[in-house]
Amino acid sequence: MFQILEKKIIAPGVTQAVLLAPEIARSRKAGQFVILRFYEKGERIPLTIADADPEKGTITIISQRTGKSTAYFEEMPISEGILDVVGPLGHPTHIERYGHVVCVGGGIGIAPIHPIAQAFRAAGNRVTSILGGRTRDLVILEDWMRRASDEVYIATDDGSYGQKGFVTDVLKERAEKGDHFDFAVAIGPVPMMKAVSGLTKTMGITTIVSLNAIMVDGTGMCGACRITVGGETKFVCVDGPEFDGHKVDFVQLMHRLNMFKDQEREATAAAQPVKEDENPNCIKKRAFDGKE
Repeated sequence: MFQILEKKIIAPGVTQAVLLAPEIARSRKAGQFVILRFYEKGERIPLTIADADPEKGTITIISQRTGKSTAYFEEMPISEGILDVVGPLGHPTHIERYGHVVCVGGGIGIAPIHPIAQAFRAAGNRVTSILGGRTRDLVILEDWMRRASDEVYIATDDGSYGQKGFVTDVLKERAEKGDHFDFAVAIGPVPMMKAVSGLTKTMGITTIVSLNAIMVDGTGMCGACRITVGGETKFVCVDGPEFDGHKVDFVQLMHRLNMFKDQEREATAAAQPVKEDENPNCIKKRAFDGKE
């Protein structure tokens, strides 16, 4: 079981938590993720490691409330533990000195792009980050990204913060003003990654995206996270999560992500508050106290 050391809401429906996971903290690299299971009968959720402290043995994860399990995580008290945290999983981001790297993050996608921006800058690249959200409240981790980047630009759909418009508007404007980008990373909602990849393709900029496919076992056995990249079937958990954005079949990915929306809505609506003596994680809390 994994202890939660800190937990807070950083934006509407967005939870940031620091977990004690020494082995994962020591071995994780930019771009990798973990799979969490909150209790024995809970579903498995893949989340990217947004940050880690090897000395303290901690990892930081960020979850967006989108269904029954993420709602459970948002509401569970810090005293509870997480039954399983498996990782680090997936291939690390390939880091090298390209020159000028642009990191484009949208919404919750800013969390996984943070360690990637850190790694590219540490490798000697100039890093420009473009962050987007529907409103100001949904632009997360701005301070983290400013520390990880040489410059940061922000766009919001409603114009409540930064430039009104989309991240692609900012990217196109920066290029028109003379910025030359040698490499691009885009992480966020699938339509955003599709739009960024479409734009960078016209600019001739190699682009990677990190995909958020439905995932179950994280070992390539179940096939739930299969996608098509360059006409070939790939599995996000073992072949990714990062792929060439110019070759991903984003339409197929969006279709697969929507396959279980009705069931997720039904499960969320049917969920009832868990009584203390029925809460599986309260049993685990007693284990923390050394009483079990």
